[in-house]
Amino acid sequence: MERLVRSCYKQGGYVFAKKAGSRTHGAGDERIARLASNENPEGPSPAAVKAAQEAVLFANRYPDERVDVLVSALKAHYGDYTFVAGVGMDGVIETLMRTLVDPGDTVVISTPTFSFYGLAAQAQGAKVVAVPRRADFSVDTDALIRAAKGAKIVVLCTPNNPTGNATSTGDVERVLGGIDGVLFLDNAYVEFSGIDYLPLLKKYENLVIGRTFSKVYSLAGLRIGYAFVPAWLQPYYTRAGTPFTVNAVSAAAAAAALSDREHVARYVTQVTAWRGRFAQELKYPVLPSDANFVMIDVAPHKSDDVVEKLAEKNVLVRSCRSFTGLADHYIRVSIGDTWENERLVRELNAL
Repeated sequence: MERLVRSCYKQGGYVFAKKAGSRTHGAGDERIARLASNENPEGPSPAAVKAAQEAVLFANRYPDERVDVLVSALKAHYGDYTFVAGVGMDGVIETLMRTLVDPGDTVVISTPTFSFYGLAAQAQGAKVVAVPRRADFSVDTDALIRAAKGAKIVVLCTPNNPTGNATSTGDVERVLGGIDGVLFLDNAYVEFSGIDYLPLLKKYENLVIGRTFSKVYSLAGLRIGYAFVPAWLQPYYTRAGTPFTVNAVSAAAAAAALSDREHVARYVTQVTAWRGRFAQELKYPVLPSDANFVMIDVAPHKSDDVVEKLAEKNVLVRSCRSFTGLADHYIRVSIGDTWENERLVRELNAL
């Protein structure tokens, strides 16, 4: 019966980072430094936990299909924008593709980057066109605009995963003005960058900005993402979405998390300090980053080899070998707790 499986799923798929249950060995300390998945090492805000506990008491009822509790909180936090939600950023991406893309349509992606964009586009039968970044991993805006002629969606991650660098608002605006389709701007890490792309929403009706509660808000396990969308798109996105996708517990926790600015500020401060310390203290080149992770060039070692060697020391990091367009000597390291970061420095420098 395997012949019935679609050809695009016969191989490939999303490559997951090494988890705590993966191959690690005691290195004199049983604690595992989890620096592979760009998670916030601090637990959720107490306000988010309280809201989740209260919401779970009503888990016998279907959640609000409009996610009003979250949308209202987003409007109070950001202003009068139009919002949609999804099961993590992935859910937003998937529903956007389902809303706009017919089989045979073109989706253009600036690479190397998060692989799920391409997977979601393929699921809709799209033709995926990868546009490589320059040698310094900045976006080649001219090439992106040329490739986007006739494309339904252009995808640009900023700050970019896994390279960490952000694209200027000027370059984003140049892309917006040069394409006919929708630009999906993935801002999963924008809180660590100090860059504000939101003013562009007032100028362009083809811009969608996706964000997540998984990183700075410490809610990765509740899987909740959202997007700023043009008003014309919202009813179609809702129509295309799976019913009752965002559960009530996640929505309540996310809405409450927005109010805890101190929780956010603490981790942003930690990230900013450790990006600098990694660059100063590691003996391998650390690429400039605007995110809560850094990409490190571990040449002459191979990325997979380094990941395995660090795992033996109870340090989990991400190999970048699976990212299209990256040489096999880069690893991605999240900014974790101080003890995790210090162990990473010690063990990586010891290679």
